[in-house]
Amino acid sequence: MDADRLREIERERLRALVAADLAVAMPLHAEDFRIATPSGLVWTKDEYLGGIGNGQIDYRRFEATSEIEVMLEARLAVLRYRSAIEISVEGNPPARLEAWHLDVYRAGIDGSWQVRWSQATAIS
Repeated sequence: MDADRLREIERERLRALVAADLAVAMPLHAEDFRIATPSGLVWTKDEYLGGIGNGQIDYRRFEATSEIEVMLEARLAVLRYRSAIEISVEGNPPARLEAWHLDVYRAGIDGSWQVRWSQATAIS
């Protein structure tokens, strides 16, 4: 697995989150996935993807706006990039923000990659 493939997996994950395509998003997130949001909340996989599935978390835009840097060691990879996000949470008006992301991926026994941790820091 090379860095370019990990970049494509991350872009695929972001597209799936915007499209609320859980069939694509679910297998890309580890069962013990956690996300730390720019507001400081920490969500589990079920809370995060469940919220996307039921419309409580509605990404209108979520895309990398910088190069996705990849640090890859055996079965562990760290991705770092800047993004543009437009999101509505719990029916609130959509908010626009830019953020830095650190995503930690790990490879399964079958060689597939899943994101385990995701941290987003808002850029003011």
